[in-house]
Amino acid sequence: MVKKGLLERLRDGVVIGDGGFVMALEKRGYVTGGAWTPEAVIEHPDAVQQLHKEFLRAGSDVMQTFTFFSTDDTLQVKHPGEEGYSYKCSDLNNAACKLAHEVAREGDALVAGGVTQTTSYTAGKGKAFVQANIKDQVKTFMVNKVDFIICEFFMYVEEMEWAIEEVTKSGLPVVASMCIGLKGDYAGVSAGECAVRMARAGADVVGVNCLFDPYMTVDTIKVMKSALDEAGLKPFLLTQPNGFFTTGTGKEGYLSCPEYPFAMEARTVSRFDVHKYARAAYDLGVRYVGGCCGFEAYHIRAIAEELAEERGKWPAGSAKNKPWGQNNVLSSSPFIRKRVGRQYWESIVPSSGRSKPPSHPIDPKPQ
Repeated sequence: MVKKGLLERLRDGVVIGDGGFVMALEKRGYVTGGAWTPEAVIEHPDAVQQLHKEFLRAGSDVMQTFTFFSTDDTLQVKHPGEEGYSYKCSDLNNAACKLAHEVAREGDALVAGGVTQTTSYTAGKGKAFVQANIKDQVKTFMVNKVDFIICEFFMYVEEMEWAIEEVTKSGLPVVASMCIGLKGDYAGVSAGECAVRMARAGADVVGVNCLFDPYMTVDTIKVMKSALDEAGLKPFLLTQPNGFFTTGTGKEGYLSCPEYPFAMEARTVSRFDVHKYARAAYDLGVRYVGGCCGFEAYHIRAIAEELAEERGKWPAGSAKNKPWGQNNVLSSSPFIRKRVGRQYWESIVPSSGRSKPPSHPIDPKPQ
């Protein structure tokens, strides 16, 4: 039986993406914070494979290759086993594709090759140089027979246009996702114009990922959709926000939080926040719904549970824990047994548990 492709699935219903890899694997001790490069696909393949498995069990329809920042102009990582040898983009992408395919075969999941921004663009090296780096990534994805390609985490729409132009040569469906918010890209291009330019460049799916929380991301895709509608363009829409509240941040989103990247836990969205996000995105017309940095498997499961009726199935990961705290009826504590149902969990505002407000200075001197 031939599995349905991305565009066919999007026409028929909703596609659930996966969650974040770099921050999840950094917390587990497999990724270097700051560099955020994906050499774990070679050094710790079991860890990467396990994360793919968790997302698949949670309801992900897509296994995206862990190839974040895997461009030869970005990689500065030495291979620990061979003196003087640095990892190449092709080394990492080949390994990442293998892992994604192995897990995708365990379910009815698609494999997406992930292409990210290059350092060549901001260095001013020009279109030809940037596209050469992207071409190297795509070449490996073609050899490994991915189902489609995602161009994501681009901060400048011009670089995104160059990427789409190169990736469309593959003949595969192209997803274009920028890491921007309501203030637009880093060159001042509005979010609406970015969406229009991505669609006109040839992207089949247009959207936003990372940097901003689920609610701010929905606000941004709403602006994008309006601009696309006004231009008479009808690409599919995608949202893959990060899993941290980004209230009060600027154009850089969570990157500008003083807690970034190693103390973001207190800003983490709950699974119930994700239920609300999934419904809001779907009702707006978004059909590719997923997450990025900070989205763990339980967040993806919340998407799959919220949209279970639309998908006609529940994720395997819901077998142990039903949504909206239904398993609390099994608690030995009477007061906990009452914490059941959507009304209860949607009405609470989780506390950070901290006795001092965030603005309170930390005294470095021991008391």
